Amino acid sequence: MLCTEEELRQFGRLTTSLIDSADMSREQTKDAYRQIILNEQPELQQGAFLAAHLAKGPTTKELCGVWDALYEYDTATISPNFPEDCCDIVGTGSDALKTINVSTPAGFIAAACGVKIAKKGARLVTGVSGATDIMEIMGFSMESPLEKAQLSLEKHGICYLPGEIFLQSGWARLILSMRFTSTFNIIGPLTKPCAKTTSIVIGAYAENICPQIVSILKDTGMKAVMSPYGMSDKHDDHLGIDEVSVCGTTKMVELADGNIETYNLTPADFDIKQYVYEDIASRENAQENVKAILQVLQGEVETPLADLFAVNAACALRVHGVEEDLKKGTMLAKEAIANGTALEKLRNLIACQGGESGTSTLNALLVGLKKKTN
Repeated sequence: MLCTEEELRQFGRLTTSLIDSADMSREQTKDAYRQIILNEQPELQQGAFLAAHLAKGPTTKELCGVWDALYEYDTATISPNFPEDCCDIVGTGSDALKTINVSTPAGFIAAACGVKIAKKGARLVTGVSGATDIMEIMGFSMESPLEKAQLSLEKHGICYLPGEIFLQSGWARLILSMRFTSTFNIIGPLTKPCAKTTSIVIGAYAENICPQIVSILKDTGMKAVMSPYGMSDKHDDHLGIDEVSVCGTTKMVELADGNIETYNLTPADFDIKQYVYEDIASRENAQENVKAILQVLQGEVETPLADLFAVNAACALRVHGVEEDLKKGTMLAKEAIANGTALEKLRNLIACQGGESGTSTLNALLVGLKKKTN
């Protein structure tokens, strides 16, 4: 749809106002992002607006407007046929310190502990590998329809929902070409493609984003939220990860029983030792990250990565009301790694959302790792 000259100018003026640090109303923001999602403005205008909005610093009202637009104009949903609620575990990406993918394996571990996990994700934006990149290497098929995700969730208690599939009009188009952070990195992980999701662990790329994320999710009906920003003792506060950290303090913002609380966590709060950033840093490419994840899921419990995945899974157990004590939750998570039930969740999901070809791909990866370790 082509814009009129006046519509182009109005959008340009709004972009200029953002550069001048003016705030938008929730309704203004929704309309502007509607034009981006539906591709009504030229790409040059879209990119300039997204960069200007993030540089200004979006207000909570503005982010709610982005959420409104994304949910109304772009989000396809599933509604699994069971009485229980679901949990999501995801990160915004674009964090300064790049780690091996965490929320993906943590999701399998939490599912093995009894939480129904409707896991969102997307391709990489600024890092080495996004969740979708990881899942595809392990056998997930991007041709798999959302109906297969619902089936996997109903049969196995876990599914994977790629933003590239459930956000079909705008965000999926933009993510193919964008290599910079935008408000979509904040709001994309807040979308709700599973109607039964009532709790979420959502890491943020910056400490100041966590309170905004929790406030938006509270305003949009989420019952329980944990939003971590993890740090490393070797780096300053501006260099962190969008996960719970095992190499320093984690700033946590939590929504529970309608109240929002902010506090700090250390590795000792999970009854694990503290590691250095290099122990959990991303490998050189997505394939190497997958190998590292699968090594843990095959039962390598006493490693920095196993502890990293386990503490993040423990937060999913807490936020969903399965185990409030983080030390006990970490212990349950490590048991799920050791006894193979976390790996079984991965196998089941791939069988359902990747088919025979995906199962063969995953089996080949696992066999190759066993041969290498032997």
